Amino acid sequence: MSTEGVDKGRRRFLTAATTVVGAVGAGYAVAPFVMSMWPSARAQAAGAPVEADVSKLEAGQKMTVEWRGKPVWIIRRSEQNLQDLPGLDGQLADPGSEMPSQQPEYAANPLRSREEKPEYAVLVGICTHLGCSPTFRPDIGAADLGGSEWKGGFFCPCHGSKFDLAGRVYKGVPAPTNLVVPPYMFLSENVILVGDDGGAA
Repeated sequence: MSTEGVDKGRRRFLTAATTVVGAVGAGYAVAPFVMSMWPSARAQAAGAPVEADVSKLEAGQKMTVEWRGKPVWIIRRSEQNLQDLPGLDGQLADPGSEMPSQQPEYAANPLRSREEKPEYAVLVGICTHLGCSPTFRPDIGAADLGGSEWKGGFFCPCHGSKFDLAGRVYKGVPAPTNLVVPPYMFLSENVILVGDDGGAA
């Protein structure tokens, strides 16, 4: 009885099995090196910058990314929103964004945004009173928020603080300061890097 066919089959099986085991082993060996190039969870929590693609964000919409364990809102304001903001100054506690700890220098303006793309507001979504997360209320003229005086913004349901669409706090509410603007910059027409501004701050 010839065993040549059996031996060839066994040889092919052993060769294939060895190849598979070797490939899996190589994968396990390479994985730690590849993973070491990604920012760790600790690095991200410590403030690793986060990219946000705003290409699909339409006027009047908001998106949220996480940076340093906090929600960061990116709001694309309409032309009407931008025109309405200066008219709110008399109702606001710090309309000119004069408290330096609340925003980088390039956002210390009534729109609280970068000059090259004023339609985008980038704000840490945490109320400056006791740390609740305000709700986005873009609806102009909302009856429960002041009727015709309300031009859209944010309302904190915990204690009633109100902020406009630039994150500026209204007078007479519990929150003492404007919402924080984190460092950010545009990497391209549609990509915002939150957490790094290239040293512009």
